[in-house]
Amino acid sequence: MKARLNWLDRAIGVVSPKAALMRGLARGAIDAQRAYDGAAKGRHTEGWRTRPTSADTEIGAALPLLRDRQRDLERNNPHARKAKTVWQNNLVGTGIRPRAKGGNANAKRAVELWEEWGKQADADNQLDIYGLMDLAVGTMVSGGDSAIRRRLRLPTDGFKVPLQLQVMEGDLIDHTKNGIVSPGRTAIQGVEFDLIGSRTAYWMYQQHPGNINITGLDGLVSRPVPASEVIHLYRKERTQTRGVPWGSAVVRELRDFDDYQAAEIIRKKTEACVVAIVIGADEGQEGVAPSVLDANGTPVESFEPGLIAYAHGGKDIKFNSPSSMGGFADYKKVTLHTCAAGYLMPYELLTGDLSEVNFSSARVGLVEFRRLVETIQWLCIIPMMLDKIWAWFCEAAYFAGELPTADIPIEWDPPEFDSVNPIDDANADLINIRSGKMTLFEAIAKRGRDPIAVLEEHAVVAKLLDKLGLIFDSDPRRVSKGGNEQPSTSQQANEAANTQPKPSRLQAVK
Repeated sequence: MKARLNWLDRAIGVVSPKAALMRGLARGAIDAQRAYDGAAKGRHTEGWRTRPTSADTEIGAALPLLRDRQRDLERNNPHARKAKTVWQNNLVGTGIRPRAKGGNANAKRAVELWEEWGKQADADNQLDIYGLMDLAVGTMVSGGDSAIRRRLRLPTDGFKVPLQLQVMEGDLIDHTKNGIVSPGRTAIQGVEFDLIGSRTAYWMYQQHPGNINITGLDGLVSRPVPASEVIHLYRKERTQTRGVPWGSAVVRELRDFDDYQAAEIIRKKTEACVVAIVIGADEGQEGVAPSVLDANGTPVESFEPGLIAYAHGGKDIKFNSPSSMGGFADYKKVTLHTCAAGYLMPYELLTGDLSEVNFSSARVGLVEFRRLVETIQWLCIIPMMLDKIWAWFCEAAYFAGELPTADIPIEWDPPEFDSVNPIDDANADLINIRSGKMTLFEAIAKRGRDPIAVLEEHAVVAKLLDKLGLIFDSDPRRVSKGGNEQPSTSQQANEAANTQPKPSRLQAVK
């Protein structure tokens, strides 16, 4: 639609066509902006403060306080604590395990060595490698990010693979370190970058800055640690340098919910203290504010259980009937729905309340959540943490003479999701395998198992069953899907030999 020009636009066009053009472009931009309701300005949006700042600017100003408030909620709010546990259980569970790729002998040896080394992987000598995974992910959920530092050990320390890992909270990365730190090096919230934007170092404290037992001033001074020695784990939602706590969007909602619940409890306790009040004023005292006394005539200044209060001139007794908490259940449910959305998980997982779901809706709700879990596993946890840990492990094992090479490809198997309907899911896998949409290896790996190890176990079991002469329904070699016995391989060969036509006498003579 052609824009209409007023007399001023036409006049400017005569005097200065360039100025008229710029004026028209500016008016077009304003009109385009007004085409979006979200960009409209008026009374309804006067209090909406928006800033065109970068992710690092926003996070740098808010991260310490967000982190402290989130951790306080996890210490004192059961729903915040539950949300963290749900994410840990679904993202890591009992561990994301490596699997030899394609039956490679070196990879198989490396996986066996990994399991052996994993028992001594913790620099604090408390957890195994899978416990460290869980700790790192839980720290990321609570504080926004976590750091894992490589600790190489000496041959005299007695480690088969001279490597241990130290999981640290993001607090140890100095978020106040910003600006130019050396020629060609710039720091953003404790992360140092070179001229092309690659991470070169992390400015880290030797001790946690919130530790009240810090010994000496050195613990409060950050120093650069090469980026090759540190794994920085966080969920990258924008082009940001640091992560934010996963419950940041609902910190205020959870806090307000705690306050509201505490107020309701105090109100109920106060109402329960007062048993009755003796009322009824004398005619001569009308218009005078009555005083409230206890049975001894002492003015009531505090409430205690079993209290019977007397109003001035009281003649009649009214027993207290505590009011119900009207609307509290609805408020709680709506608030927790909001909190579940903020934590990116179904309401049922956050609260354990399954009263409003049926079998079908529960499955549908879990589908999207599990897709998000897989996305974070494969696009965040595995490339940012596990692949780097595996590279450290292979390098240390290679230089220790335990592996023939430091470049060993493997695949990662996240823990299996428990099936809501195991029979239907098993039949679906069977159909996908038979139709070629899925391989047997994929079906086994989806259950969190090593396909080669599973098939080797099947071979051992089958050999033992044949030796003992046992036939189970679970043996597809001997029993069909319908439950009928199938002939063994030797029986099939004998039957095939017996059913072949015998040569005629003429053929025999020839």
